[in-house]
Amino acid sequence: MSSFPMANPAKVVASRLSWLKSGLLWRTFFLLAFLIAASMAAWVTSFRMVERAPRGQQIAAQVVSIVTITRTALMHSAPALRRELLFELAVTQGIRVYPREADDETRPLPDNDVTALIEENVRARLGQDTQFAGKVNELRGFWVSFHIDDDDYWLMLDRERVDRPSGIQWLSWVTVSLFLSLLGAVFISRLINQPLANLAAAARSIAGGSNPAPLREKGPAEIRAANQSFNQMVKDLQQVETDRAVILAGISHDLRTPITRMQLELEMSGLPDDARRGMQSDLTQMEAIIAQFLDYARPTDSKSFLPFDLSELLAKTAEDAARQADTKIMTAIPAGLSVKGNPTEMARVMSNLIENARRYGKTEGSGVTELSLTAAIESGQAVIELADRGSGLPPEQIAYLLRPFTRLDSARGQANGAGLGLAIVDRVVQRHQGRLHILNRDTGGLIVRVTLPLA
Repeated sequence: MSSFPMANPAKVVASRLSWLKSGLLWRTFFLLAFLIAASMAAWVTSFRMVERAPRGQQIAAQVVSIVTITRTALMHSAPALRRELLFELAVTQGIRVYPREADDETRPLPDNDVTALIEENVRARLGQDTQFAGKVNELRGFWVSFHIDDDDYWLMLDRERVDRPSGIQWLSWVTVSLFLSLLGAVFISRLINQPLANLAAAARSIAGGSNPAPLREKGPAEIRAANQSFNQMVKDLQQVETDRAVILAGISHDLRTPITRMQLELEMSGLPDDARRGMQSDLTQMEAIIAQFLDYARPTDSKSFLPFDLSELLAKTAEDAARQADTKIMTAIPAGLSVKGNPTEMARVMSNLIENARRYGKTEGSGVTELSLTAAIESGQAVIELADRGSGLPPEQIAYLLRPFTRLDSARGQANGAGLGLAIVDRVVQRHQGRLHILNRDTGGLIVRVTLPLA
Protein backbone atom coordinates (compact mmCIF):
# COMPACT_ATOMS: atom_id res chain seq x y z
CA MET A 1 0.00 0.00 0.00
CA SER A 2 1.56 3.28 -1.09
CA SER A 3 1.42 6.44 0.90
CA PHE A 4 1.41 10.00 -0.37
CA PRO A 5 2.85 13.02 1.47
CA MET A 6 0.36 15.51 2.79
CA ALA A 7 0.39 18.83 1.00
CA ASN A 8 1.25 21.96 2.92
CA PRO A 9 -2.09 23.80 3.47
CA ALA A 10 -0.39 27.19 3.20
CA LYS A 11 1.14 26.25 -0.16
CA VAL A 12 -2.19 24.87 -1.40
CA VAL A 13 -3.99 28.10 -0.48
CA ALA A 14 -1.19 30.16 -2.02
CA SER A 15 -1.35 28.17 -5.25
CA ARG A 16 -5.12 28.53 -5.45
CA LEU A 17 -4.91 32.27 -4.90
CA SER A 18 -1.99 32.77 -7.28
CA TRP A 19 -4.43 33.76 -10.04
CA LEU A 20 -5.39 36.79 -7.92
CA LYS A 21 -1.78 37.96 -8.04
CA SER A 22 -1.15 37.21 -11.68
CA GLY A 23 -4.46 38.20 -13.30
CA LEU A 24 -4.70 41.91 -14.10
CA LEU A 25 -8.46 41.53 -14.70
CA TRP A 26 -9.07 40.23 -11.20
CA ARG A 27 -6.68 42.72 -9.65
CA THR A 28 -8.59 45.57 -11.28
CA PHE A 29 -11.94 44.04 -10.32
CA PHE A 30 -11.07 43.56 -6.65
CA LEU A 31 -9.52 47.01 -6.38
CA LEU A 32 -12.70 48.52 -7.84
CA ALA A 33 -14.86 46.31 -5.61
CA PHE A 34 -12.92 47.37 -2.51
CA LEU A 35 -13.19 51.03 -3.50
CA ILE A 36 -16.94 50.71 -4.11
CA ALA A 37 -17.55 48.85 -0.84
CA ALA A 38 -15.50 51.37 1.15
CA SER A 39 -17.27 54.29 -0.54
CA MET A 40 -20.71 52.81 0.16
CA ALA A 41 -19.83 52.14 3.80
CA ALA A 42 -18.59 55.71 4.20
CA TRP A 43 -21.70 57.05 2.44
CA VAL A 44 -24.11 55.06 4.61
CA THR A 45 -22.32 56.12 7.81
CA SER A 46 -22.21 59.76 6.76
CA PHE A 47 -25.85 59.74 5.67
CA ARG A 48 -27.07 58.25 8.92
CA MET A 49 -25.09 60.82 10.89
CA VAL A 50 -26.15 63.80 8.79
CA GLU A 51 -29.83 62.90 8.49
CA ARG A 52 -30.21 62.30 12.26
CA ALA A 53 -31.06 65.88 13.26
CA PRO A 54 -33.43 66.68 10.34
CA ARG A 55 -35.19 63.36 10.79
CA GLY A 56 -35.63 63.89 14.54
CA GLN A 57 -37.01 67.37 14.03
CA GLN A 58 -39.34 66.19 11.25
CA ILE A 59 -40.75 63.34 13.35
CA ALA A 60 -41.11 65.64 16.37
CA ALA A 61 -43.05 68.18 14.30
CA GLN A 62 -45.26 65.40 12.97
CA VAL A 63 -45.97 64.07 16.48
CA VAL A 64 -46.72 67.56 17.80
CA SER A 65 -49.12 68.22 14.93
CA ILE A 66 -50.96 64.93 15.43
CA VAL A 67 -51.26 65.42 19.20
CA THR A 68 -52.42 69.03 18.82
CA ILE A 69 -55.01 68.21 16.13
CA THR A 70 -56.30 65.17 18.03
CA ARG A 71 -56.61 67.07 21.30
CA THR A 72 -58.34 69.99 19.57
CA ALA A 73 -60.74 67.62 17.78
CA LEU A 74 -61.63 65.87 21.04
CA MET A 75 -62.08 69.14 22.92
CA HIS A 76 -64.45 70.62 20.34
CA SER A 77 -66.46 67.54 19.45
CA ALA A 78 -69.77 66.63 21.04
CA PRO A 79 -69.41 63.99 23.79
CA ALA A 80 -71.81 61.68 21.93
CA LEU A 81 -69.65 61.78 18.80
CA ARG A 82 -66.24 61.25 20.45
CA ARG A 83 -66.46 57.47 20.23
CA GLU A 84 -67.06 57.66 16.47
CA LEU A 85 -64.21 60.19 16.11
CA LEU A 86 -61.77 57.94 17.96
CA PHE A 87 -62.84 54.98 15.85
CA GLU A 88 -62.34 57.00 12.66
CA LEU A 89 -58.86 58.10 13.76
CA ALA A 90 -57.86 54.51 14.59
CA VAL A 91 -59.13 53.07 11.30
CA THR A 92 -58.02 55.74 8.84
CA GLN A 93 -54.95 57.34 10.47
CA GLY A 94 -53.66 54.62 12.78
CA ILE A 95 -54.05 56.98 15.75
CA ARG A 96 -55.41 55.54 18.98
CA VAL A 97 -56.29 57.43 22.15
CA TYR A 98 -56.48 55.73 25.56
CA PRO A 99 -57.10 57.10 29.03
CA ARG A 100 -53.89 57.30 31.02
CA GLU A 101 -54.12 55.41 34.28
CA ALA A 102 -51.78 55.47 37.23
CA ASP A 103 -51.30 51.69 37.14
CA ASP A 104 -50.32 51.52 33.44
CA GLU A 105 -47.28 49.32 32.78
CA THR A 106 -44.93 51.24 30.51
CA ARG A 107 -41.58 50.64 28.87
CA PRO A 108 -39.42 53.44 27.51
CA LEU A 109 -38.64 54.05 23.86
CA PRO A 110 -35.39 52.63 22.44
CA ASP A 111 -32.41 54.62 23.64
CA ASN A 112 -30.76 56.26 20.63
CA ASP A 113 -29.84 59.73 19.40
CA VAL A 114 -32.92 60.16 17.19
CA THR A 115 -35.33 59.19 20.00
CA ALA A 116 -33.67 61.62 22.42
CA LEU A 117 -33.93 64.39 19.82
CA ILE A 118 -37.64 63.62 19.22
CA GLU A 119 -38.41 63.71 22.96
CA GLU A 120 -36.55 67.00 23.41
CA ASN A 121 -38.38 68.75 20.55
CA VAL A 122 -41.83 67.42 21.52
CA ARG A 123 -41.43 68.45 25.17
CA ALA A 124 -40.32 71.90 24.06
CA ARG A 125 -43.68 72.38 22.29
CA LEU A 126 -46.13 70.32 24.35
CA GLY A 127 -44.64 70.81 27.81
CA GLN A 128 -41.96 69.25 29.92
CA ASP A 129 -44.46 66.92 31.62
CA THR A 130 -45.08 65.05 28.35
CA GLN A 131 -44.33 61.35 28.77
CA PHE A 132 -43.17 58.83 26.16
CA ALA A 133 -43.30 55.06 26.05
CA GLY A 134 -42.48 52.29 23.63
CA LYS A 135 -44.97 49.86 25.14
CA VAL A 136 -47.99 50.39 27.40
CA ASN A 137 -49.73 47.39 28.91
CA GLU A 138 -47.86 45.11 26.49
CA LEU A 139 -49.17 47.08 23.50
CA ARG A 140 -46.26 48.14 21.33
CA GLY A 141 -46.23 51.54 19.60
CA PHE A 142 -45.08 55.13 19.92
CA TRP A 143 -46.91 56.51 22.97
CA VAL A 144 -47.20 60.23 23.82
CA SER A 145 -49.13 61.61 26.77
CA PHE A 146 -51.34 64.70 26.69
CA HIS A 147 -54.14 66.08 28.84
CA ILE A 148 -57.47 67.71 28.29
CA ASP A 149 -58.49 69.78 31.28
CA ASP A 150 -57.83 67.48 34.26
CA ASP A 151 -57.86 64.21 32.31
CA ASP A 152 -54.69 62.51 31.04
CA TYR A 153 -54.57 60.46 27.87
CA TRP A 154 -52.17 58.35 25.81
CA LEU A 155 -51.91 58.86 22.07
CA MET A 156 -50.43 55.86 20.31
CA LEU A 157 -48.92 55.96 16.81
CA ASP A 158 -47.72 53.03 14.75
CA ARG A 159 -43.97 52.55 15.18
CA GLU A 160 -43.51 52.57 11.41
CA ARG A 161 -44.20 56.33 11.40
CA VAL A 162 -41.22 57.14 13.58
CA ASP A 163 -38.88 54.18 13.24
CA ARG A 164 -35.77 54.50 11.13
CA PRO A 165 -35.21 51.88 8.44
CA SER A 166 -34.20 48.64 10.11
CA GLY A 167 -30.81 47.01 9.75
CA ILE A 168 -32.33 44.41 7.44
CA GLN A 169 -33.68 47.14 5.17
CA TRP A 170 -30.35 48.91 5.10
CA LEU A 171 -28.62 45.60 4.40
CA SER A 172 -30.98 44.79 1.52
CA TRP A 173 -30.53 48.23 -0.02
CA VAL A 174 -26.75 48.09 0.36
CA THR A 175 -26.67 44.54 -1.04
CA VAL A 176 -28.63 45.49 -4.14
CA SER A 177 -26.53 48.62 -4.69
CA LEU A 178 -23.30 46.69 -4.13
CA PHE A 179 -24.38 43.95 -6.53
CA LEU A 180 -25.17 46.47 -9.26
CA SER A 181 -21.89 48.28 -8.57
CA LEU A 182 -19.92 45.03 -8.80
CA LEU A 183 -21.55 44.27 -12.14
CA GLY A 184 -20.36 47.66 -13.27
CA ALA A 185 -16.89 46.88 -11.88
CA VAL A 186 -16.78 43.64 -13.89
CA PHE A 187 -17.75 45.52 -17.05
CA ILE A 188 -15.17 48.25 -16.42
CA SER A 189 -12.45 45.69 -15.61
CA ARG A 190 -13.13 43.74 -18.79
CA LEU A 191 -13.27 46.95 -20.81
CA ILE A 192 -9.88 48.01 -19.46
CA ASN A 193 -8.14 44.64 -19.57
CA GLN A 194 -9.61 43.05 -22.71
CA PRO A 195 -7.20 44.88 -25.07
CA LEU A 196 -4.27 43.71 -22.94
CA ALA A 197 -5.63 40.15 -22.93
CA ASN A 198 -5.95 40.26 -26.73
CA LEU A 199 -2.38 41.54 -26.97
CA ALA A 200 -1.09 38.76 -24.69
CA ALA A 201 -3.01 36.11 -26.67
CA ALA A 202 -1.56 37.41 -29.93
CA ALA A 203 1.95 37.37 -28.44
CA ARG A 204 1.45 33.75 -27.31
CA SER A 205 0.24 32.90 -30.80
CA ILE A 206 3.41 34.31 -32.31
CA ALA A 207 5.52 32.42 -29.75
CA GLY A 208 3.73 29.23 -30.81
CA GLY A 209 4.62 29.80 -34.45
CA SER A 210 1.23 31.07 -35.66
CA ASN A 211 0.33 34.34 -37.36
CA PRO A 212 -2.45 36.05 -35.35
CA ALA A 213 -5.10 38.26 -36.86
CA PRO A 214 -4.31 42.00 -36.67
CA LEU A 215 -5.39 43.67 -33.44
CA ARG A 216 -8.09 46.33 -33.58
CA GLU A 217 -6.53 49.78 -33.71
CA LYS A 218 -9.34 51.43 -31.77
CA GLY A 219 -9.92 52.61 -28.24
CA PRO A 220 -7.83 54.88 -25.98
CA ALA A 221 -4.71 56.44 -27.43
CA GLU A 222 -2.35 54.21 -25.41
CA ILE A 223 -4.10 50.98 -26.45
CA ARG A 224 -4.36 52.15 -30.05
CA ALA A 225 -0.63 52.96 -30.14
CA ALA A 226 0.29 49.60 -28.59
CA ASN A 227 -1.87 47.67 -31.07
CA GLN A 228 -0.48 49.63 -34.01
CA SER A 229 3.08 48.90 -32.88
CA PHE A 230 2.27 45.22 -32.38
CA ASN A 231 0.64 44.90 -35.80
CA GLN A 232 3.65 46.56 -37.39
CA MET A 233 5.96 44.19 -35.52
CA VAL A 234 3.97 41.18 -36.81
CA LYS A 235 4.26 42.49 -40.37
CA ASP A 236 8.01 43.00 -39.93
CA LEU A 237 8.40 39.47 -38.53
CA GLN A 238 6.48 38.02 -41.43
CA GLN A 239 8.69 39.95 -43.84
CA VAL A 240 11.78 38.68 -42.01
CA GLU A 241 10.51 35.09 -42.31
CA THR A 242 9.88 35.59 -46.01
CA ASP A 243 13.33 37.11 -46.54
CA ARG A 244 14.93 34.32 -44.53
CA ALA A 245 13.22 31.66 -46.65
CA VAL A 246 14.54 33.36 -49.80
CA ILE A 247 18.03 33.64 -48.30
CA LEU A 248 18.04 29.99 -47.25
CA ALA A 249 16.97 28.92 -50.71
CA GLY A 250 19.73 31.07 -52.21
CA ILE A 251 22.35 29.70 -49.82
CA SER A 252 21.31 26.13 -50.53
CA HIS A 253 21.58 26.71 -54.27
CA ASP A 254 24.63 28.97 -54.41
CA LEU A 255 26.77 26.86 -52.07
CA ARG A 256 25.74 23.33 -52.89
CA THR A 257 25.99 23.83 -56.64
CA PRO A 258 29.75 24.60 -56.65
CA ILE A 259 30.35 21.84 -54.12
CA THR A 260 28.60 19.34 -56.40
CA ARG A 261 30.62 20.67 -59.37
CA MET A 262 33.84 20.31 -57.38
CA GLN A 263 32.97 16.73 -56.48
CA LEU A 264 32.34 15.95 -60.14
CA GLU A 265 35.60 17.59 -61.21
CA LEU A 266 37.43 15.71 -58.47
CA GLU A 267 36.14 12.37 -59.77
CA MET A 268 37.31 13.21 -63.27
CA SER A 269 40.71 14.47 -62.19
CA GLY A 270 43.78 12.28 -62.22
CA LEU A 271 44.77 12.95 -58.61
CA PRO A 272 46.23 10.20 -56.45
CA ASP A 273 43.71 8.21 -54.42
CA ASP A 274 44.86 9.59 -51.07
CA ALA A 275 44.56 13.20 -52.23
CA ARG A 276 41.19 12.57 -53.84
CA ARG A 277 39.81 10.90 -50.70
CA GLY A 278 41.02 13.80 -48.55
CA MET A 279 39.38 16.38 -50.77
CA GLN A 280 36.18 14.34 -50.94
CA SER A 281 36.15 14.22 -47.14
CA ASP A 282 36.56 18.01 -46.99
CA LEU A 283 33.72 18.55 -49.46
CA THR A 284 31.48 16.14 -47.58
CA GLN A 285 32.22 17.99 -44.34
CA MET A 286 31.44 21.33 -45.97
CA GLU A 287 28.09 20.02 -47.25
CA ALA A 288 27.26 18.62 -43.79
CA ILE A 289 28.04 21.96 -42.15
CA ILE A 290 25.86 23.81 -44.66
CA ALA A 291 23.05 21.33 -44.02
CA GLN A 292 23.35 21.99 -40.26
CA PHE A 293 23.16 25.75 -40.78
CA LEU A 294 20.07 25.36 -42.95
CA ASP A 295 18.39 23.00 -40.48
CA TYR A 296 19.07 25.40 -37.61
CA ALA A 297 17.74 28.44 -39.47
CA ARG A 298 14.80 26.75 -41.22
CA PRO A 299 11.41 28.08 -39.90
CA THR A 300 8.64 25.73 -38.86
CA ASP A 301 4.94 26.36 -39.43
CA SER A 302 3.01 24.87 -36.51
CA LYS A 303 -0.19 25.02 -38.59
CA SER A 304 1.09 22.04 -40.54
CA PHE A 305 1.42 19.89 -37.39
CA LEU A 306 -0.70 16.75 -37.44
CA PRO A 307 -1.01 13.79 -35.05
CA PHE A 308 1.32 10.91 -35.92
CA ASP A 309 2.37 7.57 -34.43
CA LEU A 310 5.45 8.27 -32.31
CA SER A 311 5.88 4.58 -31.43
CA GLU A 312 6.24 3.63 -35.09
CA LEU A 313 8.69 6.48 -35.74
CA LEU A 314 10.90 5.47 -32.78
CA ALA A 315 10.86 1.82 -33.81
CA LYS A 316 11.92 2.66 -37.36
CA THR A 317 14.67 5.00 -36.13
CA ALA A 318 16.02 2.29 -33.83
CA GLU A 319 15.90 -0.25 -36.66
CA ASP A 320 17.92 2.05 -38.92
CA ALA A 321 20.48 2.65 -36.17
CA ALA A 322 20.87 -1.07 -35.53
CA ARG A 323 22.14 -1.53 -39.08
CA GLN A 324 25.37 0.28 -38.16
CA ALA A 325 28.09 -2.24 -37.44
CA ASP A 326 29.41 -0.30 -34.44
CA THR A 327 25.99 0.30 -32.83
CA LYS A 328 23.93 -1.90 -30.53
CA ILE A 329 20.54 -0.58 -29.44
CA MET A 330 17.92 -1.96 -27.03
CA THR A 331 14.37 -0.63 -27.14
CA ALA A 332 11.35 -0.55 -24.86
CA ILE A 333 8.69 1.34 -26.80
CA PRO A 334 4.98 0.88 -26.02
CA ALA A 335 2.52 0.89 -28.90
CA GLY A 336 0.01 3.65 -29.49
CA LEU A 337 2.03 6.73 -28.53
CA SER A 338 0.65 9.61 -30.56
CA VAL A 339 1.91 13.21 -30.60
CA LYS A 340 1.15 16.22 -32.75
CA GLY A 341 3.85 17.68 -34.96
CA ASN A 342 5.95 17.19 -38.06
CA PRO A 343 7.04 13.52 -38.30
CA THR A 344 9.89 14.37 -40.69
CA GLU A 345 11.42 16.84 -38.22
CA MET A 346 10.94 14.46 -35.29
CA ALA A 347 12.62 11.69 -37.28
CA ARG A 348 15.54 14.09 -37.89
CA VAL A 349 15.63 14.81 -34.13
CA MET A 350 15.95 11.14 -33.21
CA SER A 351 18.47 10.49 -35.98
CA ASN A 352 20.61 13.41 -34.78
CA LEU A 353 20.46 12.19 -31.18
CA ILE A 354 21.41 8.63 -32.14
CA GLU A 355 24.20 9.83 -34.44
CA ASN A 356 25.52 12.11 -31.70
CA ALA A 357 25.47 9.22 -29.22
CA ARG A 358 27.11 6.89 -31.77
CA ARG A 359 29.96 9.34 -32.29
CA TYR A 360 30.59 10.44 -28.73
CA GLY A 361 29.12 7.70 -26.51
CA LYS A 362 31.14 4.62 -27.42
CA THR A 363 31.68 2.15 -24.60
CA GLU A 364 35.24 2.48 -23.38
CA GLY A 365 37.60 -0.18 -24.69
CA SER A 366 35.11 -1.73 -27.12
CA GLY A 367 34.73 0.73 -30.00
CA VAL A 368 30.98 -0.08 -29.97
CA THR A 369 28.15 2.25 -29.00
CA GLU A 370 25.62 0.57 -26.71
CA LEU A 371 22.34 2.48 -26.65
CA SER A 372 18.96 2.03 -25.00
CA LEU A 373 15.87 3.75 -26.36
CA THR A 374 12.78 3.81 -24.14
CA ALA A 375 9.45 5.62 -24.23
CA ALA A 376 6.65 6.00 -21.71
CA ILE A 377 3.70 8.17 -20.73
CA GLU A 378 4.17 10.37 -17.66
CA SER A 379 1.66 12.98 -16.49
CA GLY A 380 -0.10 13.06 -19.86
CA GLN A 381 3.14 13.50 -21.82
CA ALA A 382 5.29 11.24 -23.95
CA VAL A 383 8.78 10.84 -22.44
CA ILE A 384 11.58 9.50 -24.67
CA GLU A 385 14.96 8.54 -23.20
CA LEU A 386 18.09 7.71 -25.16
CA ALA A 387 21.02 6.50 -23.02
CA ASP A 388 24.57 5.51 -23.90
CA ARG A 389 27.42 3.88 -21.95
CA GLY A 390 30.14 6.37 -22.82
CA SER A 391 32.33 8.42 -20.55
CA GLY A 392 29.72 11.08 -19.80
CA LEU A 393 30.51 14.72 -19.11
CA PRO A 394 31.36 16.87 -16.08
CA PRO A 395 28.04 18.25 -14.72
CA GLU A 396 29.15 21.85 -15.19
CA GLN A 397 29.64 21.29 -18.94
CA ILE A 398 26.24 19.73 -19.67
CA ALA A 399 24.54 23.15 -19.77
CA TYR A 400 26.75 24.17 -22.70
CA LEU A 401 25.73 21.25 -24.92
CA LEU A 402 22.57 22.93 -26.23
CA ARG A 403 24.28 26.19 -27.15
CA PRO A 404 24.86 26.79 -30.88
CA PHE A 405 28.42 26.37 -32.19
CA THR A 406 29.51 24.66 -28.97
CA ARG A 407 31.50 21.40 -29.07
CA LEU A 408 32.98 19.65 -26.05
CA ASP A 409 35.31 17.36 -27.97
CA SER A 410 37.82 17.12 -25.17
CA ALA A 411 35.36 15.18 -23.04
CA ARG A 412 33.60 13.09 -25.68
CA GLY A 413 36.07 12.40 -28.45
CA GLN A 414 36.54 14.15 -31.80
CA ALA A 415 34.15 14.59 -34.72
CA ASN A 416 33.52 16.94 -37.58
CA GLY A 417 30.72 19.51 -37.48
CA ALA A 418 29.78 23.04 -36.56
CA GLY A 419 28.41 22.28 -33.11
CA LEU A 420 24.77 22.74 -34.16
CA GLY A 421 23.47 19.18 -33.81
CA LEU A 422 21.99 19.38 -30.30
CA ALA A 423 21.03 23.05 -30.80
CA ILE A 424 18.94 21.98 -33.83
CA VAL A 425 17.36 19.18 -31.79
CA ASP A 426 16.52 21.56 -28.94
CA ARG A 427 14.98 24.12 -31.31
CA VAL A 428 12.81 21.52 -33.06
CA VAL A 429 11.65 20.07 -29.73
CA GLN A 430 10.69 23.54 -28.50
CA ARG A 431 8.71 24.16 -31.69
CA HIS A 432 6.75 21.03 -30.81
CA GLN A 433 5.99 22.47 -27.33
CA GLY A 434 8.37 19.95 -25.78
CA ARG A 435 11.49 20.02 -23.61
CA LEU A 436 14.97 18.51 -23.92
CA HIS A 437 17.09 17.50 -20.92
CA ILE A 438 20.58 15.99 -20.78
CA LEU A 439 21.99 14.36 -17.66
CA ASN A 440 24.64 11.86 -16.63
CA ARG A 441 23.77 8.24 -15.93
CA ASP A 442 24.69 6.80 -12.56
CA THR A 443 26.40 3.86 -14.31
CA GLY A 444 28.26 6.06 -16.82
CA GLY A 445 27.25 7.79 -20.03
CA LEU A 446 24.56 10.30 -20.82
CA ILE A 447 20.77 10.25 -20.90
CA VAL A 448 18.94 12.49 -23.33
CA ARG A 449 15.29 12.93 -22.30
CA VAL A 450 12.73 14.41 -24.71
CA THR A 451 9.28 15.31 -23.36
CA LEU A 452 6.43 15.94 -25.82
CA PRO A 453 2.72 16.62 -25.22
CA LEU A 454 0.43 13.82 -26.33
CA ALA A 455 -1.91 14.44 -29.24
